[in-house]
Amino acid sequence: QLQLVESGGGLVQTGGSLRLSCAASGVTLEHYAITWFRQAPGKDREGVICIDSSGGTTNYADSVKGRFTISRDNAKNTVYLQMNSLKPEDTAVYYCAAQNYYCSDYVGWMDYWGKGTLVNVLS
Repeated sequence: QLQLVESGGGLVQTGGSLRLSCAASGVTLEHYAITWFRQAPGKDREGVICIDSSGGTTNYADSVKGRFTISRDNAKNTVYLQMNSLKPEDTAVYYCAAQNYYCSDYVGWMDYWGKGTLVNVLS
């Protein structure tokens, strides 16, 4: 059973940076695609960015292009989300989710979810 734990969230000023981690246990992440989702208060959960099992990346949110990058370290069984030039509209709970091999931003296709980490960007 794959378990995912997010960390690295917190309070940051506009223009600041954070790096979120999605650490896996129970099963190797090697054959999974990992998608970062976020959910702001009163809004639906949205896909942000994904990395597939081969290291290819897909950006789902136009608002984060050029600011957010995703990477993976299979040796550490961890996926990272580097967030730069943060804006107040990036405030949300960020979740990582896993599915086999290929990227998707469809919530219903994810096999495993973490519990989320809160990112709060101050204006």
